[in-house]
Amino acid sequence: MTQNFIFISPNFPKTYYQFPLAWKQLGGRSFAICDANYDTLSQAQKDAFDDYYQVNSLENYDEVYRAVAWFAHKYGKIDWLEANNEYWLLQDAKLRLDFNIPNGDRESTVIDYKYKSKMKAYYHKANIPTARYHLVTSLTDAKYFITEVHYPVIAKPDDGVGANATYKITNEIELNNFFDTKPNTQYIMEEYVPGYIISFDGIVDSNNQIIYRTCHNFPDPVMEIVNQKEDCIFWNEIQIPEKLNTLGERLIHAYNIKSRFFHTEYFCLTQDKPGLGKKGDYIGLEVNMRPPGGYMLDMVNYAQDTNIFMVYARMCMHKQAVINEHPIYYCVHVGKRDIYSYQYTDAQIQQKYNKHIVMHERMPQVLEAAMGNEFYVARFTNKEEMTSFINDVTKKEENHDHQLPKDL
Repeated sequence: MTQNFIFISPNFPKTYYQFPLAWKQLGGRSFAICDANYDTLSQAQKDAFDDYYQVNSLENYDEVYRAVAWFAHKYGKIDWLEANNEYWLLQDAKLRLDFNIPNGDRESTVIDYKYKSKMKAYYHKANIPTARYHLVTSLTDAKYFITEVHYPVIAKPDDGVGANATYKITNEIELNNFFDTKPNTQYIMEEYVPGYIISFDGIVDSNNQIIYRTCHNFPDPVMEIVNQKEDCIFWNEIQIPEKLNTLGERLIHAYNIKSRFFHTEYFCLTQDKPGLGKKGDYIGLEVNMRPPGGYMLDMVNYAQDTNIFMVYARMCMHKQAVINEHPIYYCVHVGKRDIYSYQYTDAQIQQKYNKHIVMHERMPQVLEAAMGNEFYVARFTNKEEMTSFINDVTKKEENHDHQLPKDL
């Protein structure tokens, strides 16, 4: 019997049409729900669906509900419904419940990996240390927490994506200002952790077994990139550090998630932190039970000469996926800012690195704060060449050059 797959918003990011396409290529029926006019889609996007339903707003649950109902009436029971996007996790879960869709997480499960405060329990269950935290209530309680952990502290929405509305607070003046201006939402406050971020990413099957894994290195905190308008640089590692691999597995098994992507984040300490660990230790940061964001799935494909969308589709349809054990290339993302003047033009960068560059585009506006206005993705067989590329792309005309930490 043919399985039916609904994908929400396959035009964002623009390469996400490859999710329904892979399902269709494996013999399933793929349907799309989107707020974009069908005529504005590329031919590749149109070819990915067996049918398409346009809503005025994906924020309007009744509209999206009617779209799912229309597909179910026309084609029969829906087997899968996904957006693979952090923003729609709870809505996806509600639709699965309302239509009795057998695969995918329900709301009670999603809550445990949507809220940063709830993530802590699972890191602890996996015996992974995390920063001490406090759910922000009053200025008095915040001051009491800070007497325990000392400045600086990090304040961020308990339910938030990326580093939006995140603050580093270094003194009492900044603390008072935070309480005077913070949005009316639940915040979590954490002790500051000195380190860079490394992620453990992959796909887990219906038995909670990891069928694909990789890791990405983020030398600069996303908070600094957003708040200080830094260039956005990150890359995959060809070999996952053994200790990270062990911790990553423990966390995935602690959550017991099934049939999903995961993008879990850790700090790697750059100095000893009393109460947390020694330099080089990994500290749990956040979990995201969806693919890594932006065009990182395309980077996975370029790094490994694979089709991760097909790997996911085969997992959904209980077919064996064949993938390389390790990436072949270091694949790096370098996001630039329009506010800076760079020393080398695009023509000069293209001339020098043409055989390495696999993507060069403008970033969608909604991702610009975290990932830059214009970006390159390039791949290299050694880290020295990759570092030279990063330095050339980010070299400014004035003294604003981006310097990578020496130990990365």
